[in-house]
Amino acid sequence: LQTVMAGKEEKEPMNFVHKNAILCETVTKENRTQKLYTNYSVNPFKTLHVIAGKPNSKYDSEDGDEDPHFKKIIERANQEPTKKFAFPQTEAQEIGWVTRPLLEKDRSDRRLNFPHQMSAMTKYMETFWRIEEAKKINTDANTSS
Repeated sequence: LQTVMAGKEEKEPMNFVHKNAILCETVTKENRTQKLYTNYSVNPFKTLHVIAGKPNSKYDSEDGDEDPHFKKIIERANQEPTKKFAFPQTEAQEIGWVTRPLLEKDRSDRRLNFPHQMSAMTKYMETFWRIEEAKKINTDANTSS
């Protein structure tokens, strides 16, 4: 009960039974949603720094069995995103996610294929530039010898 005395409200003193009940209810709610995780492993997204041991120590150079689970996690972390995931995980990954063409190119279809065609003038100029390049290479070889 709260009593009003001269415009001021006085609060009832703290009831330790109610305080303990609130604490018990909070703990039971936390325990219901808490998940105990005891399977620890290496974070594959953190860079792993390996420090070499002493060169003459026989204990540092002993090789142990490799952990296949750890190896699989590290290999998966080092893959590119298109091999890790079926779909892009961010908006930025959507650009360039599908790199193969939607339609296969049919070179025999004249409607869609326009190959490079040379006219008489372009054939003449290509031959001219080849001869000029050959002359330049020959003069450079003769001057350096």
